Amino acid sequence: MSALITPELVALDTNLGSEPASVIRHLAGLIAGAGRATEVDGLYADALAREAKTSTGIPGGLAIPHCRSAAVLEPTLALARLSTPVDFGAADGPADLVFFIAAPEGADQEHLKILAKLARSLMKKDFTAALRAASSSDEIVDLVTAVVTPAPVSAGAAHAAPSANAGTSASVAGRPTLVAVTACPTGIAHTYMAADSLVAAAKAAGIDLQVETQGSAGLTPLDPAVIAAAGAVIFAVDVDVRGRERFAGKPVINAPVKRGIDEPDRLIQEALAAATNPNARRVGGTLDASESTEKAEHVGQKLKRALLTGVSYMIPFVAGGGLLIALGFLLGGYQITEIADKVVLENSLLNLPDGGANLLGGFGVYLGAVFFKIGAISMGFLVPALAGYISYAIADRPGIAPGFVAGAVAGFMGAGFLGGIVGGLLAGVVAASFGKLSVPRWLRSLMPVVIIPLVASIVASGLMFIVLGGPIAALTAGLNSWLNGMTGTSAVILGLILGLMMAFDLGGPVNKVAYAFAVAGLGAASLTNQAPWQIMAAVMAAGMVPPLAMALATVIDRKLFSLAERENGKAAWLLGASFISEGAIPFAAADVFRVIPASMLGAGITGALSMAWGITSKAPHGGIFVFFAIDNFLLFLLAIVIGTVVSAFTVVGLKRYVGRKPQAAQTDLPDGTDATTTTQASLQTA
Repeated sequence: MSALITPELVALDTNLGSEPASVIRHLAGLIAGAGRATEVDGLYADALAREAKTSTGIPGGLAIPHCRSAAVLEPTLALARLSTPVDFGAADGPADLVFFIAAPEGADQEHLKILAKLARSLMKKDFTAALRAASSSDEIVDLVTAVVTPAPVSAGAAHAAPSANAGTSASVAGRPTLVAVTACPTGIAHTYMAADSLVAAAKAAGIDLQVETQGSAGLTPLDPAVIAAAGAVIFAVDVDVRGRERFAGKPVINAPVKRGIDEPDRLIQEALAAATNPNARRVGGTLDASESTEKAEHVGQKLKRALLTGVSYMIPFVAGGGLLIALGFLLGGYQITEIADKVVLENSLLNLPDGGANLLGGFGVYLGAVFFKIGAISMGFLVPALAGYISYAIADRPGIAPGFVAGAVAGFMGAGFLGGIVGGLLAGVVAASFGKLSVPRWLRSLMPVVIIPLVASIVASGLMFIVLGGPIAALTAGLNSWLNGMTGTSAVILGLILGLMMAFDLGGPVNKVAYAFAVAGLGAASLTNQAPWQIMAAVMAAGMVPPLAMALATVIDRKLFSLAERENGKAAWLLGASFISEGAIPFAAADVFRVIPASMLGAGITGALSMAWGITSKAPHGGIFVFFAIDNFLLFLLAIVIGTVVSAFTVVGLKRYVGRKPQAAQTDLPDGTDATTTTQASLQTA
């Protein structure tokens, strides 16, 4: 195993500028210069992207920028002892000791354990004091080597204060025992440093605390008996907790992993208070459950979460089904809708139908009918899947079956998309309500698999049949008639509104509502009713504009964007072309008040133009790659280009002339590469 650090990877008592970016750039250069990375720019960009997620400054004048990168050849530590401290976002001030931990994307477990052990050592004041007192690079290397050379402990092992008796319910001074989970995106440094900080704070307070580290170096789960004995759990995490259901019902304190390093004492005290508070937030009972009980979650938040869950699970049915229908039209012609059922039932590859004028003859007609029918059946799950997973988001697994049934009833009665939402909400509320009932032990096993699905299906679907289905179906029919009759100015206004919605939150609730509205109407589209296809084209074209515009903006004036943003801009070309609006999120997160308005302007124009020109799309997803399903494809591209150009120049203008931060500055990097150096705040991209 190669040495983690060598003298050429140490910069002592030097001034590397006033910004984190310049320090990271210099250390990335040392790593590449030592032959441990293939390029400086790639490593630098990956480190900045990680820095943007969570600042890496920690108390005690330390900073630990770190990342996994394809540019790194072997796990490496570079260290800078700064003559002029730099603010890396720590609560107690700037850092004079900066440790850059660089790991390859495929680092083995032993290397990762050593990196984790090093990160933990940084929490020891005698170790950092020795590093500050070292007089040479060789002395620094010896100090680090002495820390990581001994056989590393299991990085995922649980920690306990010396006085703790793991697996028992014993308390110290009458206080409950606690457990914690720490995890960060890269799982190299913050995960383990937060764990050690929490353990040290608990030890000082005389509290029994055990921590499960869910990092890159492996995971050793906490003993179930230890979890059962704990009065509360601390989740100091920036990612999802693995095995969250193990802590179901426990009072929980949720915090970013960095808070576990900066404020361990406060987290311990908050957890102790939660352990004795009957109204404290508690861990949900499944992996997908929310982090709080229903009492702790606002009704509006719960409703939004349920609707987004339903739409998210519905989209794969729609995307796959819609593309198959489009392929059916491409292969079988537009008359395939009239003959598909007969062809798939009466014909086969050995008994092809009459090909007529089809270029592929009977083979084309048969494949077209098969694809169309598969797509139509898939699209038939749109409303049941929407309702089923809305119900699932409210009531967990017992809500799936009644939700699907209520959605199917809504589809049968013609209540469509709106009926699916109402049916899913009804099924979820009824199922969740029955799930709270206190029943005898012998009946509990039957509740989630028999009784709750049965009762919730009867109530929700019964209400849809008897009371709600008819009015909702009438409302849906009226809405469809209104859409079908839209022409001229009214159609353009609808396209404008849908375009604005698509760019408002880039994949969030408003964006999903516009998209769901478009795909919900595809089932009613036909050659004589093309309004749903026009709406679908407007929504897809508008949704492609934000990422394409941000990509173009990084080309128009690259100095306005950080290196990480310029790297994101390269990917945004493909994301935008594929109709993935989320490709613009990193730009919006860094500069929301300029990026979002600019994106909305261009997307709104594109949506309006698409409706004005009567462009249609029979595919619900795919962007330019489903060109065969888009009529007037050149006009479709022109509408996208116009919106993209408008948004790109708007965001460039806003960045140049509106509210520019005075601390942002352009610098020439040592190797001649021109890049934007920013303050720590301006690095906060998603």
